[in-house]
Amino acid sequence: MKYVAKTFLGLEDVLCDELKALGAQNIRKERRAVSFEGDLSLMYRANIWLRTASRVLKTIRSFEASDADTIYREVKKIEWDEYMSVSQTFVVNATVYSDSFRNSQFVSYRTKDAIADFFNEKYGKRPSVRLTNPDIYVNIHISNNQCTVSLDSSGDSLHKRGYRSVQTKAPINEALAAGMILLSGWRGDSNFVDFMCGSGTLLIEAALIALNIPPGIFRKQFAFEKWNDFDADLFEEILNDDSEERDFRHKIYGSDLSTKAIEIATQNIKSAGLGRYIELKTANVSDFEAPMGKSIIISNPPYGKRLTDNNIHNLYSTIGQTLKHRCQGMDVWIISSDSELLKSIGLKPSKKIALLNGDLECELWKFEIFAGKRNEFLASKSARK
Repeated sequence: MKYVAKTFLGLEDVLCDELKALGAQNIRKERRAVSFEGDLSLMYRANIWLRTASRVLKTIRSFEASDADTIYREVKKIEWDEYMSVSQTFVVNATVYSDSFRNSQFVSYRTKDAIADFFNEKYGKRPSVRLTNPDIYVNIHISNNQCTVSLDSSGDSLHKRGYRSVQTKAPINEALAAGMILLSGWRGDSNFVDFMCGSGTLLIEAALIALNIPPGIFRKQFAFEKWNDFDADLFEEILNDDSEERDFRHKIYGSDLSTKAIEIATQNIKSAGLGRYIELKTANVSDFEAPMGKSIIISNPPYGKRLTDNNIHNLYSTIGQTLKHRCQGMDVWIISSDSELLKSIGLKPSKKIALLNGDLECELWKFEIFAGKRNEFLASKSARK
């Protein structure tokens, strides 16, 4: 069966690696997505295990169309009673990148009409449309004149893990947080630090990665559980398989200036059942003390966009001073939507990665903190290779 896993800008390669690890076949990177092939078991595991995907779509028909009437005819040809019953509710979501179709909502309407008319002509009844919490999620994707109709096996976006009980004002997307960690190469082989942890998303995602716990384990439901071919026994077997979990012998540290943020992070960490692995404290970044032993820092400081900070440049300058004087020997990854703020850190990045946090175009910068002169550090690094 053919599938498409949707993701976020900059995480396509990470998602390819995740799918390879799951045993997917014919993996191909696309625009904010990865297509692949596999069986029913793989689709269940993809929903449960993928950390950087937003949803998994099962392709049921592809065709070319240059107008809405063609879409209607081709969608109506699908044997919809193989996928849903007339008593079930459904919703249609359209994604359109085409000069022939300027209105994605109209594409959704014509697709909806085709499905309803299929049932009406065959059974004399129409299934109802429900915009929130429907039984069946239908997706139509149009790129130029190439149309692909799919069933959304996930339902709610997979970044909505289910462990977040409360949140701060501008929390980072869970899939993006996991992607940042995977991009860094960290897999639990050292301490993990976020000195501006907010509601604790990076900390929780780090713990899940370190312990190799699937992020979908907290979800109450996936859309495929209402499909005609849902195999409850197979799904239960996959869901309860903890054979791939591993030990984590290091520690995860989080701090934040806001007492309220630490309270929220504490609740979310407790909800995820990860309290024994994560240590929290209220502290200013200027007071940060690096933990003993090998450590990595990954953090998402305020951007000065959704959160207001009159001294935002001073904050980033303080981050730079803290890193330079207290984090020698550590790799540090900082994300921001403002490159000028990142420059205020005052350190030269060794890597820059373009990412998207919600609707904000961001960059993730890697800093290698070293003692002494930069030329000596680079020479030593080259010699180690």
